[in-house]
Amino acid sequence: MLVTKQPVFRKFWYPVIPTADLAEGPKPFTLLGQKLVLWLDAEGKPAAANDRCCHRSAQLSLGKVVNGAIACPYHGWQFDSTGSCVHVPQLKGVGIPATSHIDAYRCTEAYGYVWVCLEEPIADIPKIAEAFESDYRLIHEFYEPWKCAGLRVMENELDLAHPTFVHTTTFGSEDHPTPDLLEITETKEGLHAHGVLGVVNPELQQQNLKMDSVQTYRTLDMLWFMPFTVKLRIAYSNGLVHIVVNTMTPIDDRTSQMVQFCVRNDTEKDTPSRDVIAFDRAVTLEDKEILETTDYDVPLVPSREQHMFTDKPGLLIRKKIAELLKAHGETEQTSEAATLV
Repeated sequence: MLVTKQPVFRKFWYPVIPTADLAEGPKPFTLLGQKLVLWLDAEGKPAAANDRCCHRSAQLSLGKVVNGAIACPYHGWQFDSTGSCVHVPQLKGVGIPATSHIDAYRCTEAYGYVWVCLEEPIADIPKIAEAFESDYRLIHEFYEPWKCAGLRVMENELDLAHPTFVHTTTFGSEDHPTPDLLEITETKEGLHAHGVLGVVNPELQQQNLKMDSVQTYRTLDMLWFMPFTVKLRIAYSNGLVHIVVNTMTPIDDRTSQMVQFCVRNDTEKDTPSRDVIAFDRAVTLEDKEILETTDYDVPLVPSREQHMFTDKPGLLIRKKIAELLKAHGETEQTSEAATLV
C-alpha cells in the first residue's frame, strides 16, 4: 500500500513539528507528499499552508513572519492563516485581487506538537487521557525521519514476538520469545491489545524502574489509533506506569516522521528525563535498524506475506485499513513490483 496514493489518509490528523520550533520562525514540512509551511500567527497559534507563493511560486518557508502573516522571501507578499493575501508591498492604493490566495490547512496544537489535517477530518486527534492528569508527566523524546512505512512501525509496536531477537541489549528475554498472554479487541478508533511478556532489565532500566530484579514481566495495554498512532501502556509490579505514544507521520511512501513522547506517573526527582529518554532511545534504535530494511509497500492482502499467531494484531490492523479504503471507495494502490508478486 502506498500512503500518498490513498486519499483517505489526508483526512486524519498528524503531528508535524514541535510547537516550540516555530518560535524561531517559519518551518517547512512535507506531509503525504504535500509541501507545507508552518508558522505562528498573531495570536501565537500555529498555521499551515501550501509552501508555495501564488505569485512566482517561491518557497514561503524561506520567508519570515510579519504581524502573524507569512511573508514571501521573493517579493514580500504576505498571507494570513486562512491563505488570503493581506499585503502586497508593490501595490499602493490598489485592492488585492481575491485570486491572490494560497491553500491553507487545518492546524492545531496538542501534546506540544503542531498537528495538521489536509482535508475534512474523519477522526479526532488521539486522546491520551494520562497526559492531562496531574500525577503524570509528559516527556518529549524523539522527532526524526525513518526510512520505512508507518504501518510497519504500528505492527512492530504490537508485535510481542520480536523483542527476544531485536531488543537484545535493552529488554528482550531469550526465555520469552512469545507473550504469556495476548488478547485483542477492536475499538471505534482502531484496536486494543492486552499482553503479558517476560523481559529482562539492564542496569539503566533497573535504575529507572527502581527495581533490583533482572527478570520481570511487563503488562501491556496497547491501543492503535487509525492510521499511524499507537499508545503503549506498560505497567510494572512496583506501580510505575510508563506510556509510550508514537505517531509515524507519513512524509511520502518511503519515509515517515517518527514523533514519540512518553507519559509516566513518577517525577523528575524519581527518574531524570534524560535517563528515561536514554533507555527509550536505545530501544527505538534497535527497532529502527530492522524496520528500515523492510519493504515500504506493506501489503493489505494477507497472502503476500507469511504469518504466525503473534502477527494477529498486525493482521487486524491491515484488515481495518482495507475496510477503511473500501468504505471510501478506494482500492489498495501498490508499487509495480508488488503487483508482480
